[in-house]
Amino acid sequence: MLFRKSATMPKPAEALPGRTTPIPTAETHFVFGRPLRDPYPEGYETAMFGLGCFWGAERKFWQLGDGIWITAVGYSGGFTPNPTYEETCTGQTGHNEVVRVVFDPKILPYETLLKTFWENHDPTQGMRQGNDIGTQYRSGIYVAGEAQRAAAEASRALYQARLAAAGHGTITTEIVEAGPFYFAEEYHQQYLAKNPGGYCGLGGTGIACPIGLKTASA
Repeated sequence: MLFRKSATMPKPAEALPGRTTPIPTAETHFVFGRPLRDPYPEGYETAMFGLGCFWGAERKFWQLGDGIWITAVGYSGGFTPNPTYEETCTGQTGHNEVVRVVFDPKILPYETLLKTFWENHDPTQGMRQGNDIGTQYRSGIYVAGEAQRAAAEASRALYQARLAAAGHGTITTEIVEAGPFYFAEEYHQQYLAKNPGGYCGLGGTGIACPIGLKTASA
């Protein structure tokens, strides 16, 4: 997964055309054995994050355990409908490598997902994450509604203060309304569960994120 690709977002008119039908993917989650696609159980919510190579990013979220229904990797944040991995790697789709998380907020608050997001990558690197360079590796939170947006923006402010105090730079994470999510190919789903020795380029800053219910209300 060590690709050096374009670090400039394409314009919509420049994006690859894609296709009208979804590309094939897995039917079930390799770790949990549950259907990867909806419908999901009543009361569960969906969150979406981009934090570098989606192989390692997905593992961070399924390892949260209780409260996670499924995780899935895919492409979002760009322009090309139903892209392939190879197309996304060209930098000409505008998409990010993202993780979809379906969770029970009564067991696992959204703030816990945000804490996992911030602490497991460096959100100050722009269109890259470590050695992985390109628009598909940018830091992003793709929110479902105003409650998620408010929580995400509050967590960004809290974490920026911690990073600045430790001498780190400015957060470049985009926080935008979630657009269409396109499932990645079957072999990408839960990749590091199928290939425990596989590549994972994630690395955090070592700075803890203070997000949480008590912190947010303080």
